[in-house]
Amino acid sequence: MPGTPPLAPQKRRGRRAHTPTTTERPSGPCRVCIYIRRSTDDEHQPFSLHAQRAALEKYVASQPGWTIVAEYEDDASGATTERPGLQKALHAAKAGLYDVLLVYRLDRFSRSVADLLDLITILEASNVRFSSATEPVDTGGPFGRMMLQLLAVFAEFERNIIIDRVKSGMTAKASKGKWTGGTRPYGYRVDPDTHRLVPHPDEAPILREIFRLYTRDRYGTRAIATELNARSIPNRTGKTWSGHTINRILDNPAYVGDIAYRDVYVPNAHEPLIDRATLQRAQDIANARGDAQTQRAMSDSDYYLTGLLTCPHCGQRYIGTSAKGRTRRYRYYTCFTRTRYGKHATCPAPRLPADDLDQMVLQALYDFYTTAEPVLTAMIERAQAQRDTTSDDRRAELTATAYQITSTETAISRYHTAFENGTMDDATAGPRIRELRQRLAQLHTRHAELETDLAAQPAPPPPGTITRIRDHLSMIMTSGTTAERKAAIETLIAEVRLTDQGVVPVFKIPTDTTMPPPDPDGGTHDDQPPVRTMVRSVGRTGLEPVTDRL
Repeated sequence: MPGTPPLAPQKRRGRRAHTPTTTERPSGPCRVCIYIRRSTDDEHQPFSLHAQRAALEKYVASQPGWTIVAEYEDDASGATTERPGLQKALHAAKAGLYDVLLVYRLDRFSRSVADLLDLITILEASNVRFSSATEPVDTGGPFGRMMLQLLAVFAEFERNIIIDRVKSGMTAKASKGKWTGGTRPYGYRVDPDTHRLVPHPDEAPILREIFRLYTRDRYGTRAIATELNARSIPNRTGKTWSGHTINRILDNPAYVGDIAYRDVYVPNAHEPLIDRATLQRAQDIANARGDAQTQRAMSDSDYYLTGLLTCPHCGQRYIGTSAKGRTRRYRYYTCFTRTRYGKHATCPAPRLPADDLDQMVLQALYDFYTTAEPVLTAMIERAQAQRDTTSDDRRAELTATAYQITSTETAISRYHTAFENGTMDDATAGPRIRELRQRLAQLHTRHAELETDLAAQPAPPPPGTITRIRDHLSMIMTSGTTAERKAAIETLIAEVRLTDQGVVPVFKIPTDTTMPPPDPDGGTHDDQPPVRTMVRSVGRTGLEPVTDRL
């Protein structure tokens, strides 16, 4: 149009060039802990522990200033965080032993979003970053944290898909009468072509004999295990039999030819080893015996030394057992190994007569408090002096630790101020602040330990404690109940040692007391707690009266 001024050329709008966002990685020395995990389903996948370790070492070498200072590994599923290696790594993080926890891939750390976020929270509370060598995950920056959560969602989704596929496959196999995998039942083997259970030529006759001994001859499960061990017949794993193993056999429907998996139950899926009437009879006997055992277990134990006797041969605890004679029941303390595997167990420890042992230990306890009052008084005074010295040292250390915490917090604040004012760059302030924070975490941990130790220091017993204990023991020796006598032994005896020379009780030293007050009616305190004396051991084992051997 005439007279219209020409339009000014328009500046072409375009999209800004994209600058990839990267996770900020601080420069300077960095202590790295690598964590590797091989899952149970990784046998045919390229995630072996060796391969992960090599990849992580190569990655760390490519990062300036990074140094591997710790390594932890697990050979377990990532479905749970209760893995030994992972727990050790978390403890090391809390102790300030490293700056970065590095994994090969996110699913090596955890496959659960909830677990992952909990683990990251623990690491961040300890000023430890989490990083992956093969994924853009580093909690040192916002982009890395976002990618962490996204990848965790996909990792958990993948794991759930795998679980569903495995369950579907095993359910499909079970519905066709095939063995779903896992440990085969004793007496069977798995046919490699049909994937069905077929009788084992050597084990099947033994399996039938187990049911015959239990249902016809009325052997107990431990007696059956003893019989098999006496004949040197190994169990499925080549080890000795136990009553627990026999019990599981007697309740397995596979022996009548059935397959049971989750909600799938397929009868007559393979050749049975026993008939259904025999299995039902075995289960009826087990239920009847189980009811009787439950009633016995519900009653208070009348074994005074339960938990105090340790077998000198195999290290297992002695437990209370009994045998029925012609006229009465005989009580014994028997090594757990012998109880489980019978007289043919590898442990040669003999049974100990419980009635005699209980009475002798109780008498030794009373005699000790009757005749050894000067010794006990001296030991208590020595323990009190040691406690006072230890408490003074710990209070002094607690004061010094509190001062160091204040000084360290002040130093961190000064570094932050210098950085914000521009008088100190990040390369200088950053490493020093991280070092001070680690030191501060260690100081707080030590401060808490000292406070706990001081709060747990027992108070010395008031005058007359030994006399009251002796009087209480005299009362329960003459008219006390079984519960009162057992409580006295548990409270005042640290352990009962079995030696070649005899039985040696190791006594505890009382450090505080709340003994029941005297009964104005002269009764036996049946309504009072048997013994409520707070005690602690001298050293590791208490006071060992070498003159009171039984």
